[in-house]
Amino acid sequence: MKQQIILSGTGGQGILFLTRFFADTAMAMGLEVLTSEIHGMAMRGGTVVSHVKVGPFKSPLVREGQADAALILNVQNLLFHKGFVRPGGSIFLNAAEPGDYLSIDATGMAMRSGMPTATNLILLGYAIGQNKLFCTIDAARDVLKKLSPRAQVALNLNGFDLGLAGG
Repeated sequence: MKQQIILSGTGGQGILFLTRFFADTAMAMGLEVLTSEIHGMAMRGGTVVSHVKVGPFKSPLVREGQADAALILNVQNLLFHKGFVRPGGSIFLNAAEPGDYLSIDATGMAMRSGMPTATNLILLGYAIGQNKLFCTIDAARDVLKKLSPRAQVALNLNGFDLGLAGG
């Protein structure tokens, strides 16, 4: 199994949590994994980008046009990071508007469900539910239970399940 994933959002959207999720899930499945993250001005709402490579890779950075999938939490980042996705790859976008990508209004769903911090997990559930990522639903749930702070386990699993259901 080899897969390259780009994660993109702004500070506070949970990109670093998703990076750790993918790394922990790959390890739980017995797969090699490399990650790299860039989060410069994240504390001030700036862009956060993570690269995740699952499988026998030598470098953690995903080259332009090589990612199998991208999870983009901020629609404004689509312009900057869609070029990383290879032809035939999948872009999962947090957006209310349809387009040349797979989209779900994760922010709107999170707000309507009273879980404003679950946007990243809704998008994650949606992406995993499309069967385009290396991990299974069961493996994802197991890692979310272990990775989430005790007080947020139920909320995180609810957000994930909401994304799986596609709304």
